[in-house]
Amino acid sequence: MIPPQGFTTANMDQKKWRLLLFVFLSGLVVASCKVTQPYRPADVRTADLYRDVATTDTSTIATLPWQELFTDTLLQQLIREGIRRNLDLQAAYTRIQQAEAYYQQSLAVFYPTLNGTVGVTESRLSEAQGFGIRTSATQYQLGVSTAWEADIWGRLRSNRRASRASLLQSEAGARAVQTSLLTNIANYYYQLLALDQQLLITRQTVVNWDTTVQTMRSLKEAAIVTEAAVVQSEAQRYVAEVTLPDLKQRIRETENALSVLLGSPPARIARSTLADQKTLPVLQTGLPAQLLANRPDVQQAEQNYRYYFELTNVARASFYPSLTLSGSAGFSSLGLVDLLNPVSIAASIGAGLAQPIFNQRLNRTRLAVAQAQQQEAALTFQNTLLTAGQEVSNALFLHETALEKIQIRTNQMVALRKSVDYSQELLRNGFANYTEVITARQSLLQAELGGINDQLQRLQSVVNLYRSLGGGWR
Repeated sequence: MIPPQGFTTANMDQKKWRLLLFVFLSGLVVASCKVTQPYRPADVRTADLYRDVATTDTSTIATLPWQELFTDTLLQQLIREGIRRNLDLQAAYTRIQQAEAYYQQSLAVFYPTLNGTVGVTESRLSEAQGFGIRTSATQYQLGVSTAWEADIWGRLRSNRRASRASLLQSEAGARAVQTSLLTNIANYYYQLLALDQQLLITRQTVVNWDTTVQTMRSLKEAAIVTEAAVVQSEAQRYVAEVTLPDLKQRIRETENALSVLLGSPPARIARSTLADQKTLPVLQTGLPAQLLANRPDVQQAEQNYRYYFELTNVARASFYPSLTLSGSAGFSSLGLVDLLNPVSIAASIGAGLAQPIFNQRLNRTRLAVAQAQQQEAALTFQNTLLTAGQEVSNALFLHETALEKIQIRTNQMVALRKSVDYSQELLRNGFANYTEVITARQSLLQAELGGINDQLQRLQSVVNLYRSLGGGWR
């Protein structure tokens, strides 16, 4: 068979090489689709995370802005100050900046590098190297070089997705810090209000004991009670008074701790009263699955799993060859005056394919470690969800028990106030023992202090539920 006119064997060989190159590149593209795997969310369980809570209502207090939950204007002012000045939250924002920088770097690796070079090389040559012509040489260089790696197996793309997951993880971490911050501020604030109320009641109790002591002295003069009754009443008065310094100390320490959260030196905290606080009439939890979207530490754990999932893809791609294109261009001469002469132009271009063959098991170790880290991240993700469910369940039951205790305590204090009044009246008429008066007044004080703790428990249970559901960062 006679080839057509103008067709040569070189043309045939060129077409064969093009066909082979096309088949080779097509095979690489098909194979690269199987090296890295598309992201699959971790198989975690969200059903029945809330104990004894069965609902299909998706309404949840987690979506409420914190200004709607905390209506006390002084508390709102403290929360704003904390968000603006808290040092832990500022540190979390710097971690976001670090992750953003790494993410931008992961995007830049898809572009070729470009380096400029300027150099002078002074060489001393032997007679043989210089062929008897020269024994020294000075070489001047000016040029640029570039290199680019083709992402055939998806290694660079997986690295980019891992960096993005790390960025999202740091953002979720900052949201978790903010949620924890504002709920801690609220809890300290409510604790201060409770301590203020306990201090007020204790001071009033000391005043009441002063009245009781005077009554006992009058009764002694009337020969109704003995000196022992007077001394016992005085002793109980001091029992109440001695608790005042401890309450003041707790108030001071709580103010100092709250000041640290606000990013300021220890100082007095402006506040209202316990009676002014309002709570939501209904506490809605939504569905456990909503924790994935609402709770920052759950989001953080999910992005951590995604980060290690993509690093596993990177480890798989390391088993396959990398294709690198490189080139350089510039001027090189033996004289500075001839450096920019067209005859001094030098250029090169090249392509390299590097296939790992034996590297001391490095790639296999990297893959095994990445797979184990991915599994660990999945387990951590599930454990974070379980912990979230536990905290929601605890907060709900704490609120329920607080309401129950408030009701019981209210009835108890009504009975004890009557007991104090009756025992004092009976004592004045000589029908009761002074120890009954002392016992009744002691019981009333403990019940009043306990009632304040019940109110504090109710307020803090709402705060804890809000944080546990993932509120506070919107």
